[in-house]
Amino acid sequence: MEPLRRYFGIGENGVTFRREIVGGITTFATMSYIVFVQPTVLATTGMSFGSVLLATCISSALACFLMGMLARYPIALAPGMGENFLFAFAIVAAPPLGMAFSWQAALAIVLISGLIFVALSVFRTREKIITILPPCLINSIGPAIGLFIGLVGLQWGGVVVSYAPTMLRIGSLHSGVALLTVLGLFLIAALHVWRVPGGILIGILATAGAGILTGIIPTSTESPHLNFSTFFQLNFIELINRWPDALVAIMLFLFLDMFDTVGTLVGVSNQAGFLKPDGTLPRAGHAFFADAVGTCIGALCGTSTVTSYIESATGVAAGARTGLAAIVTGVCFLGAIFLAPVIHIAGQDVGLAFYNLPPDALHVAMYPVVAPALIFVGFLMMAPLRKINWEDITESLPAFFTIAMMVFGYGITEGISAGIISYAAIKPIAGKGREVHPVLYVIALAFLARYAFLV
Repeated sequence: MEPLRRYFGIGENGVTFRREIVGGITTFATMSYIVFVQPTVLATTGMSFGSVLLATCISSALACFLMGMLARYPIALAPGMGENFLFAFAIVAAPPLGMAFSWQAALAIVLISGLIFVALSVFRTREKIITILPPCLINSIGPAIGLFIGLVGLQWGGVVVSYAPTMLRIGSLHSGVALLTVLGLFLIAALHVWRVPGGILIGILATAGAGILTGIIPTSTESPHLNFSTFFQLNFIELINRWPDALVAIMLFLFLDMFDTVGTLVGVSNQAGFLKPDGTLPRAGHAFFADAVGTCIGALCGTSTVTSYIESATGVAAGARTGLAAIVTGVCFLGAIFLAPVIHIAGQDVGLAFYNLPPDALHVAMYPVVAPALIFVGFLMMAPLRKINWEDITESLPAFFTIAMMVFGYGITEGISAGIISYAAIKPIAGKGREVHPVLYVIALAFLARYAFLV
C-alpha cells in the first residue's frame, strides 16, 4: 500500500483511500448507463450485443487505468455519447441517413482517428488543431447531437413516431411502451433534481423493473452470449476504396473526441482545483494521451470512441482527487460484465405487442428501458447553446443550420457539414472572412464536393 500512497499522494491535502474509493464508485454510478446504452445502440449496426458489452466494459476499464496511472487525475473514460450515434447513424447506416460503411470499416475509422489523436498529443499540436473550428460550431455540434439523441430516444420509447404525411407525430400515449418511457424519464429527472448519484442508472433499473412487473419487458429471453466477435475486426480495405468519405468520417471522430476531452478536462479540473492561475493544467499531455490511447483500445475491442466523461465531476464532488479514483471506476466497469443478463433485458426491442401504432406510422425499434436515458442525456447536452452569440447572424445562423439539419435531416454528418459550409460562406459575405481558419475553407469545399459528386 505504501507505493500507492506515495504515487498518488494519499495523505496529502486531505486525500484518503476511502475518499478515492467512494469517489471512484460514485463516478461509475453516474456514468454506468453507458454499459446499458452502448450495446443497444451499436447492435443496430449488426454487431453482437454480447461482444459490444464486453468491448465497452474492457476498453472503459483499460482507459480508466491509463488515465489513473499516467495523468493521475480522477477522470473516468468510456465510449462517448454522441460518438456512438455518429458511429451507428452516420457512418454505418444506409443512405440517405449514413455513409453505409460496414461496422468493421467504421471501427477502422475510429482507430485511425485515435492514432491521429495520439500523434497530436505526443507532438503537442492538438491546441492548434482545436482552433480550426469556431466557437459557434463547437457549441452547437454537441447540442445538435444531443437533440438527435433525444429524438431517437423519443422514437425508441414510442412517444413520437415516424409518420408519412408530416414526417413525425405524437405516438400512442395509451400504450404501455410510451407510458413506461415517460415514467422512466420523469424518474431520472426527479433523481437529478434531488442530486442522487447514479440517477440515470437507477432510472434505467427502475424502468426495467416496472416493465417486467407489467409484462411489457419480456424476461424469458436467453442471457446475452458474451463473445469476442467484434474484437480486432477492422476493415481498412473499404476505407481505401472509399477514401473521400472515410477522410470526412475520420475528421469528424477526431474533432468530437478532442472537444469532448478538452471540455471534460477543463470542467473537472476547474472543479477539483487542478488548474494553475494561468489556466494551464499540469500533466495535460498525459491526460490527452490516455484519452487517445483509450480510443484506440476501444476500436480494437469493437466499440466506438472512448473519451473522458464529464460525470467524473460527481466523483470529485464526493472527494476524489487522484488517479486512484479512476482506477476504482475501471474496476467497477470490469465488475459490470457479471451483470450481463440484466443489461440484456434492458436492451431488448419489445416490438409492438404493447404498442398501438397509429395509422400510416412507420415502425421503429422499441427500447423503453434505455429510451428515457437517451432523452435525458440529450437534454443535458443542450447547455453549450447559451455560449453562442445569437445576436451575430454570422455566428448564430451556422449554429442553427448545424442543429436543424442534424435533427430534421436525421443525420449527424449532414448537420456538421451544413454548419461548416454555412460558416465558411457567410463570414466572407459579412466582410469577416479572416475569422475563418484557412483549413476550414478546405473542409467546407470538401463537403460541397461530397454533395456535388458523391451523394
